[in-house]
Amino acid sequence: MHRRTISEISHSKRVRCELNPILFFASRRSFTIGGEGVDDPPYADVPRPCSRKSERKPYPTPMKILIRRAKEEREARKAQPCKVLEDPPDNGLLVPELIGVAHQVYQAQQSLLHGIRKLIDVIPVQRCRFCFEVHIGRVGHDIRTCSGPKSGLRSAKHVWRKGRVEDVVYFPKCFHLCDRVGKPRVGHDERFNVQRIPAILELCIQAGVDLVKYPTKRRTRPVYCIEGRIVDFEPDKEKDEMRRNLEESDLGTKTEEMKRDSNSQELSHFLKHSNNGEEMSLKELSTTTLESWIQMISGAKRILDKYSVQTCGYCPEVQVGPKGHKLRMCKASKHQSRNGLHAWQEATMDDLVGPNYVWHVQDQDRSTLDNSLKRYYGKAPAVVELCVQGGAPIPVQYRSMMRLDVVPPERDEVDLVA
Repeated sequence: MHRRTISEISHSKRVRCELNPILFFASRRSFTIGGEGVDDPPYADVPRPCSRKSERKPYPTPMKILIRRAKEEREARKAQPCKVLEDPPDNGLLVPELIGVAHQVYQAQQSLLHGIRKLIDVIPVQRCRFCFEVHIGRVGHDIRTCSGPKSGLRSAKHVWRKGRVEDVVYFPKCFHLCDRVGKPRVGHDERFNVQRIPAILELCIQAGVDLVKYPTKRRTRPVYCIEGRIVDFEPDKEKDEMRRNLEESDLGTKTEEMKRDSNSQELSHFLKHSNNGEEMSLKELSTTTLESWIQMISGAKRILDKYSVQTCGYCPEVQVGPKGHKLRMCKASKHQSRNGLHAWQEATMDDLVGPNYVWHVQDQDRSTLDNSLKRYYGKAPAVVELCVQGGAPIPVQYRSMMRLDVVPPERDEVDLVA
């Protein structure tokens, strides 16, 4: 990164700087000259939420690109009203190179939940009673950021209670689609007849994971698109064969789940009867949990490049599939003009998995985090902070966000810091 140091000192100040060199160094500023080839900023901040409730979430893809795509699809539909969809997963078929990734993400998600349940028994998690703030540590911080009811009477101070697994990582739920291409939308009257499962699990099922509890339709031939409508010409005989293959694959998946449960029992038995001591077992568990988190996030991002996920622009509702559901249950801003329907748009990774960013505590032996020093503290996802306090190494992608090279001053040194 190219930097130029510019001395913003007038002629009268230079005379005083010769007598006082501290004033000279304090009056020098470093400016970054923009242009091509400039690296990223030294610190990656946490994604900021919408400042107002009436503000819509930003679009991952610019609106101009979305409009251009819609025009191109409309012109192609007019030129060829009936065509066979060739590219998976739009044609109902699976993407072959993502089937193994889906199984890895599913196993990593199960391993992550198992590790968090074990870690919160050793490392305490604090949750505010009135808002969604979470803190990893024995004592909650003193940073005044509470936005819950009657927070003004408490000067925005948090009231802490013991946290749970859902406070560390949040998996929003969505409707399970038995046929993501033939029937991609759930009606308002069907809301009690369709199961709701975690969105990350639904994404893995649509990408190739077969589970007994959540059956889904697997096709062997691509579907047709006739004037924008999906038509399936698959014979009934092939459908029966698909059901048989699905049952066989379900049996295989069930045996794999039994093996995974036995492995988790062996892991808990190892934690109780470890010869190396509790610290060594805690460090290994923290490292394994952090690796599961990174593997789940990286694999889910690869699946999101092919499989579409929708989210509401004003509320946290998520739906995995080419289209959002038709439930009239949105209570966010401007829902009256939409008759309670959600304003669907493209989802991001934070919409699929809620990381729940928390303040990073560098020194566990120091006192609680002070409100006047909050600009010197970094943040990280609660899972990462939990594993780091358990002894896991800090991942490279979170180092800049956690502000590891910043040394916060003492409370009596705040006025002396520039």
